[in-house]
Amino acid sequence: MSDSDSDDWSEEWIPYSQRNEWADVTPILQDDGEHPVVAIAYSPKFREVFDYFRAILAHKEKSHRALELTADALRLNPANYTVWQYRRDILRALDCDLYEELDYLDEVIRDNAKNYQVWHHRRVIVEMLNDSSKELELTEVALQRDNKNYHAWQHRQWAIKTFDLFDNELSFVDRLIAEDIRNNSAWNQRFFVLKHFGLTPEVVQREIQYTMNRIRVVKNNESAWNYLGGILRQSEDGILNQYPEVLAFCEELYTSGVRSPYLLAFLVDLYREQSLQQIDSTESEALSRKVYSLCSDMSKKHDIVRRKYWQYIADELKSKLSEK
Repeated sequence: MSDSDSDDWSEEWIPYSQRNEWADVTPILQDDGEHPVVAIAYSPKFREVFDYFRAILAHKEKSHRALELTADALRLNPANYTVWQYRRDILRALDCDLYEELDYLDEVIRDNAKNYQVWHHRRVIVEMLNDSSKELELTEVALQRDNKNYHAWQHRQWAIKTFDLFDNELSFVDRLIAEDIRNNSAWNQRFFVLKHFGLTPEVVQREIQYTMNRIRVVKNNESAWNYLGGILRQSEDGILNQYPEVLAFCEELYTSGVRSPYLLAFLVDLYREQSLQQIDSTESEALSRKVYSLCSDMSKKHDIVRRKYWQYIADELKSKLSEK
């Protein structure tokens, strides 16, 4: 919640300067210098809360009232690192119930799901508890609201890796991909999980079929094409063209009239690799002509924004072939 929203608090809110329990504290005003370049128009409530926060920080007060003050300050500015750090110091000093802190964070994350500091604080508390039992459910709820929330995905990966929660994650990812086949975050999570278990030849073969089946549903899906390339690059040789069925699949799509730039880019990489590996000069030349033709189509029709890149790819291949 930003400062502009601060006056939406309950009308029953009492300024700290009018609270008897805070009478012993002298607030420390913010000092922006004599001639600030940009003077921020803080609301009176914002100024007062942070004036009192600066006071308890200066005196290193760690009390329950200080903890409540940090909650007010974070409601005004949930991205303030110093307040979060001092809140953690207070929690440790008072030996507070950290499960109550997790409940508090459930509400804060609900309203600030894309705030890094909130997720970082959550991670620290979970580490202090050594208990990740709520993290998969929490991140799933956050991802239901926004399935590409980077911070939620990052926190989920951290929890899975730190506490070895991989077992059911592939089913979760399958469901997300079924709901939104273009969900790049879900495809990335799939790779993250499979790499943990090991991308054996059997797994790679299975994933090739899995990905090609989904590309058949949506041909112009960058996420699936990137995933396919990533899976193939995990082989021992790290090359794309070692699986004939992949080349046959791509050529079938191309012959049927599909002109997705992701398909064309994939074919460029396949033919380029084959051309450089081919010993027979005639065959190598035939493959290189396919690369030049596809690069020309990409630069003139399908990916004009990156035309110089495709021209570079063609020129680079010519240079390498001349050195063979």
